Amino acid sequence: MRYIKLGFLVLLVLFGAVFFHYTLPQRDIVRIVEVENRRIDFGENSLFWASADTGTETVANRDVRFVNTIRANGKPMVYRNEDTGWGWPPYFKLDSSNLQTEASDLASTKDEPQWVALKHYGWRSEFFSIFPNAVSVKPVDGPDVKFFPWMNIIIIVLTVFGILSLYRFWVMFRKRKIDPVMEDAEAAWNAADDQVDATRGRISGWFSSWRSKPRKYK
Repeated sequence: MRYIKLGFLVLLVLFGAVFFHYTLPQRDIVRIVEVENRRIDFGENSLFWASADTGTETVANRDVRFVNTIRANGKPMVYRNEDTGWGWPPYFKLDSSNLQTEASDLASTKDEPQWVALKHYGWRSEFFSIFPNAVSVKPVDGPDVKFFPWMNIIIIVLTVFGILSLYRFWVMFRKRKIDPVMEDAEAAWNAADDQVDATRGRISGWFSSWRSKPRKYK
């Protein structure tokens, strides 16, 4: 039983880590090369795409904005630029068209780079054609700029605190409300079981009294 609980706890921690890694915002220092629109046919990876622009009908395929960038190490990184609307994750992003304009204005060349901090969430997978979703962009002084994830730490701490508080509340509720009821039910069950055994014994004795006793011969 202890190993089952440990395994469940490990799975819960792994699930939480994956969930937070995908959902919480991250910042990449990149150089914007260009912005573009592509017609996308959504398939099995539709879960990793956001909704259409607010006020636009959702269809099986649509134009999606993309921001093409180069990282400081020279490797390319492509971001999609979609509204999140009022859905999940709760970024309430409604200005993807404005962000596309800002990104286009910050595009630069290799000879005269303009480095930007691009905030995003999600993952990049070439195999599954998954792209992180850009949330905001702002210019920075150079490719070595670092940001401390204060917001992410605060969200994780508050989430862990909330989970522990709920667990403590559940333990107290179980001790006060559920355990006494279960104990009373167990006691009642045991008493009923004893009563059944006693009744069975009396019936068995009654039947035994009717059995013919062996005769004694002189």
